[in-house]
Amino acid sequence: MQNNKYDPVVMKDWEIGYAAEEHMPSVDQAREILKLEKEEVLPYGNKICKIDFLKVMERLKDKPNGYFIDVTAITPTPLGEGKTTTTLGLIEGLSKRGVNVGGGLRQPSGGPTMNIKGTAAGGGLSLLIPMTEFSLGLTGDINDIMNAHNLGMVALNARMQHERNYTDKELSKRGLRRLDIDPTRVEFGWIIDFCAQSLRNIIIGIGGKTDGFLMQSKFGIAVSSELMAILSIARDLKDLRERLDNITVAFDRNGKPVTTGDLDVGGAMAAWMRNTINPTLCWSAEYQPVLVHAGPFANIAIGQSSIIADRVGLKMFDYHVTESGFGADIGFEKFWNVKSRLSGLYPNTVVLVATIRALKMHGGGPKVTPGLPLPQAYTKEDVGLVENGLVNLLHHLNTVKLSGANPVVCINAFHSDTQEEINAILRAVEAVGARCAVSQHWRYGGDGALELADAVIDACKEESNFKFLYPLETKLRDRVNLIAKNVYGADGVSWTPEATEKAQALESDPKFADYMTMMVKTHLSLSHDPTLKGAPKGWILPVRDILIFSGAKFLCPMTGSITLMPGTSSDPAFRRVDVDVNTGQVKGLF
Repeated sequence: MQNNKYDPVVMKDWEIGYAAEEHMPSVDQAREILKLEKEEVLPYGNKICKIDFLKVMERLKDKPNGYFIDVTAITPTPLGEGKTTTTLGLIEGLSKRGVNVGGGLRQPSGGPTMNIKGTAAGGGLSLLIPMTEFSLGLTGDINDIMNAHNLGMVALNARMQHERNYTDKELSKRGLRRLDIDPTRVEFGWIIDFCAQSLRNIIIGIGGKTDGFLMQSKFGIAVSSELMAILSIARDLKDLRERLDNITVAFDRNGKPVTTGDLDVGGAMAAWMRNTINPTLCWSAEYQPVLVHAGPFANIAIGQSSIIADRVGLKMFDYHVTESGFGADIGFEKFWNVKSRLSGLYPNTVVLVATIRALKMHGGGPKVTPGLPLPQAYTKEDVGLVENGLVNLLHHLNTVKLSGANPVVCINAFHSDTQEEINAILRAVEAVGARCAVSQHWRYGGDGALELADAVIDACKEESNFKFLYPLETKLRDRVNLIAKNVYGADGVSWTPEATEKAQALESDPKFADYMTMMVKTHLSLSHDPTLKGAPKGWILPVRDILIFSGAKFLCPMTGSITLMPGTSSDPAFRRVDVDVNTGQVKGLF
Protein backbone atom coordinates (compact mmCIF):
# COMPACT_ATOMS: atom_id res chain seq x y z
CA MET A 1 0.00 0.00 0.00
CA GLN A 2 1.50 3.31 -1.06
CA ASN A 3 1.63 6.26 1.30
CA ASN A 4 -0.86 9.01 0.49
CA LYS A 5 -0.28 12.72 0.73
CA TYR A 6 -3.28 13.23 3.00
CA ASP A 7 -4.31 11.10 5.98
CA PRO A 8 -8.07 11.00 6.68
CA VAL A 9 -7.40 9.59 10.15
CA VAL A 10 -5.96 12.93 11.24
CA MET A 11 -7.49 15.28 8.65
CA LYS A 12 -11.16 16.23 8.33
CA ASP A 13 -12.91 15.88 4.98
CA TRP A 14 -13.07 19.62 4.40
CA GLU A 15 -9.35 19.90 5.11
CA ILE A 16 -8.58 17.15 2.59
CA GLY A 17 -10.89 18.87 0.13
CA TYR A 18 -9.11 22.20 0.36
CA ALA A 19 -5.70 20.54 0.15
CA ALA A 20 -6.70 18.59 -2.97
CA GLU A 21 -8.24 21.67 -4.59
CA GLU A 22 -4.85 23.38 -4.70
CA HIS A 23 -4.02 21.19 -7.72
CA MET A 24 -7.53 20.82 -9.15
CA PRO A 25 -7.53 21.41 -12.92
CA SER A 26 -8.61 24.81 -14.14
CA VAL A 27 -11.35 25.02 -16.75
CA ASP A 28 -8.74 25.35 -19.51
CA GLN A 29 -6.76 22.41 -18.13
CA ALA A 30 -9.94 20.35 -17.85
CA ARG A 31 -10.71 21.00 -21.50
CA GLU A 32 -7.25 19.74 -22.47
CA ILE A 33 -7.37 16.70 -20.17
CA LEU A 34 -10.79 15.62 -21.45
CA LYS A 35 -10.11 16.62 -25.06
CA LEU A 36 -13.14 18.89 -25.16
CA GLU A 37 -13.70 21.61 -27.73
CA LYS A 38 -13.83 25.19 -26.47
CA GLU A 39 -17.53 25.58 -27.27
CA GLU A 40 -18.32 22.38 -25.31
CA VAL A 41 -17.23 23.97 -22.02
CA LEU A 42 -19.39 26.52 -20.18
CA PRO A 43 -17.21 28.15 -17.47
CA TYR A 44 -18.49 29.18 -14.04
CA GLY A 45 -15.35 30.95 -12.88
CA ASN A 46 -11.81 29.61 -13.28
CA LYS A 47 -12.21 26.06 -11.97
CA ILE A 48 -15.86 25.07 -12.35
CA CYS A 49 -17.72 24.52 -15.59
CA LYS A 50 -20.72 22.86 -17.13
CA ILE A 51 -20.48 20.56 -20.14
CA ASP A 52 -22.62 21.33 -23.19
CA PHE A 53 -23.79 17.76 -23.50
CA LEU A 54 -25.52 18.11 -26.88
CA LYS A 55 -22.35 19.36 -28.54
CA VAL A 56 -20.29 16.59 -26.95
CA MET A 57 -22.86 13.97 -27.94
CA GLU A 58 -22.91 15.21 -31.52
CA ARG A 59 -19.12 15.10 -31.82
CA LEU A 60 -18.85 11.65 -30.22
CA LYS A 61 -22.01 10.13 -31.70
CA ASP A 62 -20.07 7.44 -33.56
CA LYS A 63 -17.87 6.51 -30.59
CA PRO A 64 -18.92 3.25 -28.90
CA ASN A 65 -20.20 3.53 -25.35
CA GLY A 66 -17.85 2.60 -22.52
CA TYR A 67 -18.52 0.05 -19.79
CA PHE A 68 -21.39 1.06 -17.48
CA ILE A 69 -21.15 0.39 -13.71
CA ASP A 70 -23.89 1.10 -11.14
CA VAL A 71 -23.14 1.25 -7.40
CA THR A 72 -25.86 0.26 -4.94
CA ALA A 73 -25.93 -1.15 -1.40
CA ILE A 74 -27.51 -3.39 1.18
CA THR A 75 -30.17 -1.88 3.45
CA PRO A 76 -28.26 0.91 5.22
CA THR A 77 -28.11 2.09 8.78
CA PRO A 78 -29.42 5.64 9.25
CA LEU A 79 -25.78 6.75 8.87
CA GLY A 80 -25.40 5.41 5.32
CA GLU A 81 -22.86 2.83 4.21
CA GLY A 82 -20.65 4.83 1.87
CA LYS A 83 -22.02 4.34 -1.66
CA THR A 84 -20.74 7.71 -2.83
CA THR A 85 -17.38 7.13 -1.13
CA THR A 86 -17.22 3.72 -2.83
CA THR A 87 -18.22 5.20 -6.19
CA LEU A 88 -15.40 7.73 -5.98
CA GLY A 89 -12.96 5.15 -4.62
CA LEU A 90 -13.78 2.81 -7.51
CA ILE A 91 -13.22 5.63 -10.00
CA GLU A 92 -9.85 6.34 -8.38
CA GLY A 93 -8.94 2.63 -8.33
CA LEU A 94 -9.85 2.13 -11.97
CA SER A 95 -7.72 5.13 -12.86
CA LYS A 96 -4.79 3.57 -10.99
CA ARG A 97 -5.22 0.57 -13.33
CA GLY A 98 -4.69 2.89 -16.28
CA VAL A 99 -8.18 3.05 -17.72
CA ASN A 100 -10.06 6.13 -18.92
CA VAL A 101 -12.70 6.45 -16.22
CA GLY A 102 -15.24 9.00 -15.02
CA GLY A 103 -18.50 9.09 -13.15
CA GLY A 104 -21.93 10.59 -12.67
CA LEU A 105 -23.29 11.63 -9.27
CA ARG A 106 -26.28 13.49 -7.87
CA GLN A 107 -26.02 17.00 -6.47
CA PRO A 108 -26.44 17.04 -2.67
CA SER A 109 -29.35 18.72 -0.93
CA GLY A 110 -28.75 21.46 1.61
CA GLY A 111 -31.09 19.60 3.95
CA PRO A 112 -28.85 16.66 4.89
CA THR A 113 -25.70 18.77 4.37
CA MET A 114 -26.79 21.03 7.23
CA ASN A 115 -28.42 18.26 9.26
CA ILE A 116 -27.11 14.83 10.32
CA LYS A 117 -26.00 12.92 7.25
CA GLY A 118 -23.72 15.60 5.84
CA THR A 119 -22.89 16.29 2.23
CA ALA A 120 -22.87 13.57 -0.43
CA ALA A 121 -19.25 14.31 -1.35
CA GLY A 122 -17.87 10.95 -0.25
CA GLY A 123 -15.21 11.00 2.41
CA GLY A 124 -11.58 10.47 3.31
CA LEU A 125 -9.42 10.15 0.20
CA SER A 126 -12.46 9.18 -1.88
CA LEU A 127 -13.85 12.68 -1.91
CA LEU A 128 -15.44 14.93 -4.52
CA ILE A 129 -13.92 18.36 -5.10
CA PRO A 130 -14.46 21.27 -5.00
CA MET A 131 -16.15 20.05 -1.83
CA THR A 132 -17.43 23.40 -0.55
CA GLU A 133 -18.99 24.48 -3.84
CA PHE A 134 -20.41 20.98 -4.42
CA SER A 135 -22.01 21.04 -0.96
CA LEU A 136 -23.31 24.63 -1.11
CA GLY A 137 -25.15 25.02 -4.39
CA LEU A 138 -22.47 24.40 -7.05
CA THR A 139 -23.70 26.01 -10.32
CA GLY A 140 -27.17 26.79 -8.99
CA ASP A 141 -29.26 23.92 -10.37
CA ILE A 142 -31.18 23.32 -7.13
CA ASN A 143 -31.82 27.04 -6.73
CA ASP A 144 -33.14 27.22 -10.30
CA ILE A 145 -35.43 24.27 -9.61
CA MET A 146 -36.71 25.93 -6.43
CA ASN A 147 -37.53 29.11 -8.33
CA ALA A 148 -39.25 27.22 -11.13
CA HIS A 149 -41.26 25.04 -8.74
CA ASN A 150 -42.31 27.92 -6.48
CA LEU A 151 -43.28 29.99 -9.53
CA GLY A 152 -45.74 27.20 -10.35
CA MET A 153 -47.22 27.53 -6.87
CA VAL A 154 -47.34 31.33 -7.19
CA ALA A 155 -49.26 30.92 -10.45
CA LEU A 156 -51.69 28.45 -8.88
CA ASN A 157 -52.52 30.51 -5.80
CA ALA A 158 -52.79 33.76 -7.76
CA ARG A 159 -55.17 32.09 -10.23
CA MET A 160 -57.34 30.86 -7.37
CA GLN A 161 -57.43 34.38 -5.90
CA HIS A 162 -58.38 35.98 -9.22
CA GLU A 163 -61.07 33.41 -9.96
CA ARG A 164 -62.57 34.14 -6.53
CA ASN A 165 -62.47 37.91 -7.07
CA TYR A 166 -63.50 38.20 -10.76
CA THR A 167 -66.52 37.15 -12.80
CA ASP A 168 -66.11 34.97 -15.89
CA LYS A 169 -66.47 38.09 -18.06
CA GLU A 170 -63.76 39.91 -16.11
CA LEU A 171 -61.49 36.86 -16.35
CA SER A 172 -62.06 36.71 -20.10
CA LYS A 173 -60.95 40.35 -20.48
CA ARG A 174 -57.67 39.31 -18.89
CA GLY A 175 -57.27 36.38 -21.25
CA LEU A 176 -58.19 33.80 -18.62
CA ARG A 177 -60.77 31.04 -18.38
CA ARG A 178 -62.17 29.75 -15.13
CA LEU A 179 -60.36 26.60 -14.04
CA ASP A 180 -62.64 26.14 -10.99
CA ILE A 181 -59.83 24.66 -8.86
CA ASP A 182 -60.94 22.62 -5.86
CA PRO A 183 -59.06 24.09 -2.85
CA THR A 184 -59.30 20.75 -1.06
CA ARG A 185 -57.50 18.97 -3.92
CA VAL A 186 -54.39 21.06 -4.41
CA GLU A 187 -51.50 18.63 -5.01
CA PHE A 188 -48.70 21.15 -5.37
CA GLY A 189 -46.90 22.88 -2.52
CA TRP A 190 -43.78 24.96 -1.96
CA ILE A 191 -40.18 23.77 -1.69
CA ILE A 192 -37.10 24.83 0.25
CA ASP A 193 -33.75 23.03 0.38
CA PHE A 194 -33.59 22.56 4.14
CA CYS A 195 -35.05 20.10 6.64
CA ALA A 196 -37.79 22.38 7.99
CA GLN A 197 -40.42 20.32 9.79
CA SER A 198 -42.37 23.43 10.83
CA LEU A 199 -43.25 23.99 7.16
CA ARG A 200 -44.75 20.56 6.49
CA ASN A 201 -48.28 21.88 7.02
CA ILE A 202 -49.06 25.60 6.73
CA ILE A 203 -51.89 28.03 6.05
CA ILE A 204 -51.38 30.64 3.33
CA GLY A 205 -53.42 33.61 2.17
CA ILE A 206 -54.14 34.97 5.65
CA GLY A 207 -55.18 38.61 5.36
CA GLY A 208 -57.54 40.36 3.02
CA LYS A 209 -58.94 39.94 -0.47
CA THR A 210 -55.67 40.87 -2.16
CA ASP A 211 -53.46 38.62 -0.04
CA GLY A 212 -53.86 35.44 -2.03
CA PHE A 213 -56.26 32.54 -1.67
CA LEU A 214 -56.69 31.31 1.90
CA MET A 215 -55.99 27.59 2.07
CA GLN A 216 -53.97 24.85 3.68
CA SER A 217 -50.60 24.32 2.00
CA LYS A 218 -47.27 22.57 2.54
CA PHE A 219 -43.53 22.59 1.94
CA GLY A 220 -41.33 19.76 0.73
CA ILE A 221 -37.56 19.62 0.50
CA ALA A 222 -36.30 20.81 -2.89
CA VAL A 223 -34.96 17.45 -4.06
CA SER A 224 -38.43 15.91 -3.63
CA SER A 225 -39.86 18.23 -6.30
CA GLU A 226 -41.24 16.63 -9.41
CA LEU A 227 -39.12 19.13 -11.35
CA MET A 228 -35.99 17.48 -9.98
CA ALA A 229 -37.29 14.07 -11.06
CA ILE A 230 -38.00 15.50 -14.51
CA LEU A 231 -34.45 16.83 -14.80
CA SER A 232 -33.04 13.42 -13.98
CA ILE A 233 -34.91 11.70 -16.83
CA ALA A 234 -35.16 14.44 -19.48
CA ARG A 235 -33.25 13.73 -22.69
CA ASP A 236 -32.80 17.36 -23.69
CA LEU A 237 -34.25 20.86 -23.22
CA LYS A 238 -37.17 20.15 -25.58
CA ASP A 239 -38.16 17.09 -23.54
CA LEU A 240 -37.81 19.10 -20.31
CA ARG A 241 -39.99 21.91 -21.67
CA GLU A 242 -42.77 19.53 -22.73
CA ARG A 243 -42.81 17.78 -19.36
CA LEU A 244 -42.99 21.08 -17.48
CA ASP A 245 -46.36 21.81 -19.12
CA ASN A 246 -47.88 18.54 -17.91
CA ILE A 247 -47.39 18.68 -14.13
CA THR A 248 -50.65 18.17 -12.22
CA VAL A 249 -50.87 20.95 -9.63
CA ALA A 250 -54.49 20.43 -8.52
CA PHE A 251 -57.88 19.06 -9.56
CA ASP A 252 -60.99 21.04 -10.43
CA ARG A 253 -64.34 20.53 -8.75
CA ASN A 254 -65.23 17.86 -11.32
CA GLY A 255 -62.09 15.86 -10.61
CA LYS A 256 -60.25 16.90 -13.77
CA PRO A 257 -56.50 17.56 -13.47
CA VAL A 258 -55.28 21.16 -13.56
CA THR A 259 -51.78 21.38 -15.00
CA THR A 260 -48.95 23.88 -15.22
CA GLY A 261 -49.94 24.19 -18.89
CA ASP A 262 -53.43 25.28 -17.85
CA LEU A 263 -51.80 28.00 -15.75
CA ASP A 264 -49.58 29.11 -18.68
CA VAL A 265 -46.55 28.84 -16.42
CA GLY A 266 -44.60 25.94 -17.96
CA GLY A 267 -42.63 28.20 -20.28
CA ALA A 268 -41.49 30.50 -17.48
CA MET A 269 -40.57 27.47 -15.35
CA ALA A 270 -38.45 26.21 -18.25
CA ALA A 271 -36.78 29.62 -18.48
CA TRP A 272 -35.68 29.30 -14.85
CA MET A 273 -34.39 25.78 -15.51
CA ARG A 274 -32.74 26.33 -18.89
CA ASN A 275 -29.20 26.16 -17.46
CA THR A 276 -29.87 23.05 -15.40
CA ILE A 277 -29.96 20.86 -18.51
CA ASN A 278 -26.14 20.59 -18.67
CA PRO A 279 -24.12 18.58 -16.10
CA THR A 280 -21.41 20.23 -14.00
CA LEU A 281 -17.84 18.93 -14.12
CA CYS A 282 -16.26 18.10 -10.77
CA TRP A 283 -13.32 15.89 -9.78
CA SER A 284 -12.35 13.18 -7.35
CA ALA A 285 -9.63 14.04 -4.83
CA GLU A 286 -7.25 12.18 -7.19
CA TYR A 287 -8.44 14.25 -10.17
CA GLN A 288 -10.69 11.91 -12.12
CA PRO A 289 -13.68 13.65 -13.79
CA VAL A 290 -17.18 13.33 -12.33
CA LEU A 291 -20.34 14.75 -13.93
CA VAL A 292 -22.73 16.10 -11.30
CA HIS A 293 -26.33 16.38 -12.44
CA ALA A 294 -29.75 16.28 -10.76
CA GLY A 295 -30.44 15.17 -7.20
CA PRO A 296 -33.85 13.53 -6.76
CA PHE A 297 -35.08 11.71 -3.63
CA ALA A 298 -34.72 7.93 -3.82
CA ASN A 299 -37.71 6.94 -1.66
CA ILE A 300 -40.22 9.15 -3.51
CA ALA A 301 -38.55 9.70 -6.90
CA ILE A 302 -35.95 8.00 -9.06
CA GLY A 303 -32.92 8.56 -6.81
CA GLN A 304 -30.31 8.69 -9.58
CA SER A 305 -28.11 11.23 -11.28
CA SER A 306 -29.37 12.13 -14.72
CA ILE A 307 -29.77 10.13 -17.90
CA ILE A 308 -27.99 13.03 -19.62
CA ALA A 309 -24.89 12.54 -17.43
CA ASP A 310 -24.85 8.81 -18.22
CA ARG A 311 -25.27 9.37 -21.96
CA VAL A 312 -22.38 11.83 -22.19
CA GLY A 313 -20.23 9.94 -19.66
CA LEU A 314 -20.48 6.71 -21.62
CA LYS A 315 -19.16 8.58 -24.66
CA MET A 316 -16.39 10.45 -22.85
CA PHE A 317 -15.11 7.58 -20.67
CA ASP A 318 -14.20 3.94 -21.27
CA TYR A 319 -15.60 3.14 -17.81
CA HIS A 320 -18.52 5.22 -16.48
CA VAL A 321 -19.52 4.75 -12.82
CA THR A 322 -22.80 5.99 -11.37
CA GLU A 323 -24.71 5.47 -8.13
CA SER A 324 -28.27 4.57 -7.14
CA GLY A 325 -29.73 6.00 -3.92
CA PHE A 326 -30.30 3.92 -0.78
CA GLY A 327 -30.36 0.09 -0.94
CA ALA A 328 -30.82 -2.16 -3.96
CA ASP A 329 -34.52 -2.59 -3.11
CA ILE A 330 -35.11 1.10 -3.83
CA GLY A 331 -32.34 2.77 -5.83
CA PHE A 332 -31.24 -0.19 -7.92
CA GLU A 333 -34.82 -1.36 -8.56
CA LYS A 334 -35.54 2.07 -10.03
CA PHE A 335 -32.27 2.11 -11.96
CA TRP A 336 -33.17 -1.35 -13.30
CA ASN A 337 -36.84 -0.97 -14.22
CA VAL A 338 -37.19 2.79 -14.76
CA LYS A 339 -33.95 4.60 -15.57
CA SER A 340 -32.52 1.85 -17.80
CA ARG A 341 -35.86 1.50 -19.57
CA LEU A 342 -36.07 5.23 -20.26
CA SER A 343 -32.42 5.62 -21.26
CA GLY A 344 -31.82 2.33 -23.09
CA LEU A 345 -28.49 2.13 -21.23
CA TYR A 346 -27.83 -1.16 -19.43
CA PRO A 347 -25.12 -1.82 -16.82
CA ASN A 348 -22.25 -4.21 -17.41
CA THR A 349 -21.86 -4.74 -13.69
CA VAL A 350 -23.46 -3.65 -10.42
CA VAL A 351 -21.42 -3.04 -7.26
CA LEU A 352 -23.25 -3.94 -4.03
CA VAL A 353 -21.75 -2.06 -1.08
CA ALA A 354 -21.83 -3.70 2.35
CA THR A 355 -20.35 -2.73 5.70
CA ILE A 356 -19.70 -4.75 8.83
CA ARG A 357 -21.65 -2.08 10.71
CA ALA A 358 -24.83 -2.56 8.67
CA LEU A 359 -24.57 -6.35 8.75
CA LYS A 360 -24.31 -6.29 12.54
CA MET A 361 -27.43 -4.11 12.70
CA HIS A 362 -29.31 -6.60 10.50
CA GLY A 363 -27.98 -9.45 12.63
CA GLY A 364 -29.66 -8.13 15.76
CA GLY A 365 -27.27 -5.39 16.86
CA PRO A 366 -28.48 -2.43 18.95
CA LYS A 367 -30.29 0.51 17.40
CA VAL A 368 -28.16 2.97 15.43
CA THR A 369 -29.28 6.54 16.14
CA PRO A 370 -27.90 9.49 14.18
CA GLY A 371 -26.30 12.07 16.43
CA LEU A 372 -25.63 9.60 19.25
CA PRO A 373 -22.42 7.61 19.86
CA LEU A 374 -22.27 4.29 18.02
CA PRO A 375 -22.87 1.36 20.46
CA GLN A 376 -19.76 -0.71 21.24
CA ALA A 377 -21.22 -3.74 19.47
CA TYR A 378 -20.35 -2.04 16.18
CA THR A 379 -16.70 -1.43 16.99
CA LYS A 380 -15.85 -4.74 18.70
CA GLU A 381 -15.48 -8.08 16.94
CA ASP A 382 -18.70 -10.12 16.78
CA VAL A 383 -18.63 -12.63 13.93
CA GLY A 384 -21.99 -14.03 15.02
CA LEU A 385 -23.78 -10.72 14.48
CA VAL A 386 -22.18 -10.39 11.04
CA GLU A 387 -23.20 -13.93 10.05
CA ASN A 388 -26.78 -13.32 11.24
CA GLY A 389 -26.97 -10.14 9.17
CA LEU A 390 -25.77 -11.77 5.95
CA VAL A 391 -29.38 -12.59 5.04
CA ASN A 392 -29.81 -8.94 4.07
CA LEU A 393 -26.73 -8.90 1.84
CA LEU A 394 -27.67 -12.17 0.15
CA HIS A 395 -31.20 -10.93 -0.47
CA HIS A 396 -29.94 -7.82 -2.25
CA LEU A 397 -27.37 -9.88 -4.14
CA ASN A 398 -30.20 -12.07 -5.47
CA THR A 399 -32.03 -8.91 -6.59
CA VAL A 400 -29.03 -7.81 -8.66
CA LYS A 401 -28.71 -11.32 -10.11
CA LEU A 402 -32.40 -11.29 -11.03
CA SER A 403 -31.73 -8.29 -13.28
CA GLY A 404 -29.14 -10.29 -15.21
CA ALA A 405 -26.35 -7.83 -14.37
CA ASN A 406 -23.01 -9.13 -13.12
CA PRO A 407 -22.69 -8.31 -9.39
CA VAL A 408 -19.58 -7.43 -7.39
CA VAL A 409 -19.92 -7.24 -3.61
CA CYS A 410 -17.74 -4.50 -2.11
CA ILE A 411 -16.87 -4.70 1.58
CA ASN A 412 -16.43 -1.04 2.44
CA ALA A 413 -13.86 -1.57 5.19
CA PHE A 414 -13.80 0.47 8.40
CA HIS A 415 -10.77 0.61 10.72
CA SER A 416 -12.68 -1.30 13.43
CA ASP A 417 -13.46 -4.29 11.16
CA THR A 418 -11.58 -7.49 11.93
CA GLN A 419 -10.28 -10.08 9.50
CA GLU A 420 -12.58 -12.76 10.93
CA GLU A 421 -15.61 -10.55 10.36
CA ILE A 422 -14.48 -9.86 6.79
CA ASN A 423 -13.83 -13.58 6.21
CA ALA A 424 -17.43 -14.35 7.19
CA ILE A 425 -18.65 -12.16 4.32
CA LEU A 426 -16.12 -13.54 1.86
CA ARG A 427 -17.21 -17.12 2.63
CA ALA A 428 -20.91 -16.33 2.23
CA VAL A 429 -20.49 -14.50 -1.08
CA GLU A 430 -18.11 -17.13 -2.47
CA ALA A 431 -20.65 -19.83 -1.56
CA VAL A 432 -23.23 -18.29 -3.91
CA GLY A 433 -20.72 -17.83 -6.73
CA ALA A 434 -20.36 -14.05 -6.74
CA ARG A 435 -17.32 -11.80 -6.76
CA CYS A 436 -16.36 -10.03 -3.54
CA ALA A 437 -13.66 -7.44 -2.91
CA VAL A 438 -12.43 -5.70 0.22
CA SER A 439 -11.84 -2.00 -0.34
CA GLN A 440 -10.09 0.59 1.83
CA HIS A 441 -10.67 3.57 -0.42
CA TRP A 442 -11.68 5.91 2.43
CA ARG A 443 -8.22 5.55 3.99
CA TYR A 444 -6.06 5.04 0.91
CA GLY A 445 -8.02 6.38 -2.09
CA GLY A 446 -7.34 4.60 -5.39
CA ASP A 447 -4.53 2.52 -3.86
CA GLY A 448 -7.05 1.09 -1.41
CA ALA A 449 -9.55 0.23 -4.18
CA LEU A 450 -7.33 -1.82 -6.50
CA GLU A 451 -8.89 -5.14 -5.51
CA LEU A 452 -12.35 -3.68 -6.16
CA ALA A 453 -11.23 -2.18 -9.47
CA ASP A 454 -9.83 -5.53 -10.63
CA ALA A 455 -13.08 -7.31 -9.73
CA VAL A 456 -15.11 -4.72 -11.64
CA ILE A 457 -12.88 -4.94 -14.71
CA ASP A 458 -13.25 -8.72 -14.72
CA ALA A 459 -17.03 -8.49 -14.29
CA CYS A 460 -17.34 -5.99 -17.14
CA LYS A 461 -15.61 -8.43 -19.49
CA GLU A 462 -18.32 -11.03 -18.90
CA GLU A 463 -21.51 -10.96 -20.94
CA SER A 464 -24.43 -9.32 -19.15
CA ASN A 465 -27.94 -10.69 -19.59
CA PHE A 466 -29.74 -7.60 -18.32
CA LYS A 467 -33.53 -7.86 -18.47
CA PHE A 468 -36.43 -5.98 -16.90
CA LEU A 469 -38.53 -7.45 -14.10
CA TYR A 470 -41.72 -6.84 -16.11
CA PRO A 471 -42.70 -5.66 -19.61
CA LEU A 472 -44.10 -2.14 -19.94
CA GLU A 473 -47.60 -3.43 -20.73
CA THR A 474 -47.85 -5.03 -17.27
CA LYS A 475 -50.69 -3.49 -15.24
CA LEU A 476 -49.83 -1.28 -12.27
CA ARG A 477 -51.00 -3.65 -9.54
CA ASP A 478 -49.21 -6.58 -11.20
CA ARG A 479 -46.00 -4.53 -11.33
CA VAL A 480 -46.26 -3.70 -7.63
CA ASN A 481 -46.90 -7.35 -6.81
CA LEU A 482 -43.81 -8.44 -8.75
CA ILE A 483 -41.64 -5.82 -7.04
CA ALA A 484 -43.02 -6.65 -3.60
CA LYS A 485 -42.43 -10.39 -3.93
CA ASN A 486 -39.20 -10.47 -5.94
CA VAL A 487 -37.37 -7.40 -4.64
CA TYR A 488 -38.73 -6.85 -1.13
CA GLY A 489 -39.49 -10.47 -0.17
CA ALA A 490 -43.16 -9.82 0.70
CA ASP A 491 -45.81 -12.53 0.54
CA GLY A 492 -48.15 -10.20 -1.32
CA VAL A 493 -49.71 -6.73 -1.46
CA SER A 494 -52.76 -5.25 0.26
CA TRP A 495 -54.49 -2.18 -1.16
CA THR A 496 -56.75 0.19 0.72
CA PRO A 497 -60.16 0.70 -0.92
CA GLU A 498 -59.11 4.20 -2.00
CA ALA A 499 -55.84 2.92 -3.54
CA THR A 500 -57.71 0.08 -5.26
CA GLU A 501 -60.21 2.50 -6.81
CA LYS A 502 -57.43 4.77 -8.02
CA ALA A 503 -55.41 1.84 -9.40
CA GLN A 504 -58.41 0.53 -11.33
CA ALA A 505 -58.99 3.96 -12.88
CA LEU A 506 -55.33 4.35 -13.83
CA GLU A 507 -55.14 0.85 -15.32
CA SER A 508 -58.20 1.45 -17.49
CA ASP A 509 -56.99 4.79 -18.84
CA PRO A 510 -54.62 4.34 -21.84
CA LYS A 511 -53.06 7.74 -21.06
CA PHE A 512 -51.16 6.12 -18.18
CA ALA A 513 -50.02 3.00 -20.04
CA ASP A 514 -46.43 4.21 -20.45
CA TYR A 515 -46.07 5.76 -16.99
CA MET A 516 -43.22 4.33 -14.92
CA THR A 517 -43.88 2.68 -11.55
CA MET A 518 -42.00 4.57 -8.85
CA MET A 519 -42.36 2.79 -5.51
CA VAL A 520 -42.47 4.92 -2.34
CA LYS A 521 -41.03 3.01 0.61
CA THR A 522 -38.72 3.44 3.58
CA HIS A 523 -35.03 2.87 2.87
CA LEU A 524 -34.36 1.46 6.35
CA SER A 525 -35.91 -1.96 5.76
CA LEU A 526 -36.70 -4.33 2.92
CA SER A 527 -40.28 -4.01 4.15
CA HIS A 528 -42.47 -0.93 4.62
CA ASP A 529 -41.67 -0.97 8.36
CA PRO A 530 -38.28 0.66 9.16
CA THR A 531 -37.95 -1.33 12.38
CA LEU A 532 -37.84 -4.70 10.57
CA LYS A 533 -34.21 -5.53 9.81
CA GLY A 534 -32.49 -8.42 8.06
CA ALA A 535 -34.73 -10.07 5.48
CA PRO A 536 -38.24 -10.09 6.98
CA LYS A 537 -40.53 -13.03 6.20
CA GLY A 538 -44.28 -13.54 6.36
CA TRP A 539 -45.44 -9.97 5.71
CA ILE A 540 -47.73 -8.12 3.31
CA LEU A 541 -46.86 -4.81 1.64
CA PRO A 542 -49.63 -2.23 2.27
CA VAL A 543 -50.38 0.35 -0.45
CA ARG A 544 -52.43 3.27 0.86
CA ASP A 545 -52.39 5.71 -2.08
CA ILE A 546 -50.92 6.41 -5.52
CA LEU A 547 -49.30 9.72 -6.35
CA ILE A 548 -49.42 10.90 -9.96
CA PHE A 549 -46.40 12.79 -11.33
CA SER A 550 -47.80 13.62 -14.75
CA GLY A 551 -44.81 15.68 -15.91
CA ALA A 552 -42.29 12.98 -15.04
CA LYS A 553 -44.89 10.35 -16.05
CA PHE A 554 -44.52 8.42 -12.78
CA LEU A 555 -47.17 6.53 -10.84
CA CYS A 556 -46.00 6.34 -7.22
CA PRO A 557 -47.63 3.69 -4.99
CA MET A 558 -47.31 4.89 -1.38
CA THR A 559 -46.37 2.33 1.27
CA GLY A 560 -45.84 3.07 4.95
CA SER A 561 -45.43 6.65 6.13
CA ILE A 562 -43.20 8.90 4.00
CA THR A 563 -42.68 12.63 4.45
CA LEU A 564 -41.37 14.92 1.73
CA MET A 565 -39.97 17.29 4.35
CA PRO A 566 -37.42 15.79 6.76
CA GLY A 567 -36.86 17.34 10.16
CA THR A 568 -33.73 18.96 11.54
CA SER A 569 -32.18 17.12 14.50
CA SER A 570 -31.22 18.52 17.90
CA ASP A 571 -27.52 18.39 16.96
CA PRO A 572 -27.37 19.36 13.27
CA ALA A 573 -24.22 19.76 11.20
CA PHE A 574 -24.71 23.50 10.75
CA ARG A 575 -23.59 23.98 14.38
CA ARG A 576 -20.06 23.10 13.26
CA VAL A 577 -19.95 24.90 9.90
CA ASP A 578 -18.22 28.28 9.80
CA VAL A 579 -16.08 30.55 7.62
CA ASP A 580 -12.47 31.54 8.18
CA VAL A 581 -12.80 35.33 7.96
CA ASN A 582 -9.16 35.71 6.87
CA THR A 583 -9.22 33.24 3.96
CA GLY A 584 -12.94 32.89 3.22
CA GLN A 585 -12.63 29.11 3.50
CA VAL A 586 -15.64 27.17 4.77
CA LYS A 587 -14.80 24.70 7.53
CA GLY A 588 -16.81 22.00 9.25
CA LEU A 589 -18.46 20.35 6.23
CA PHE A 590 -18.40 16.56 6.27
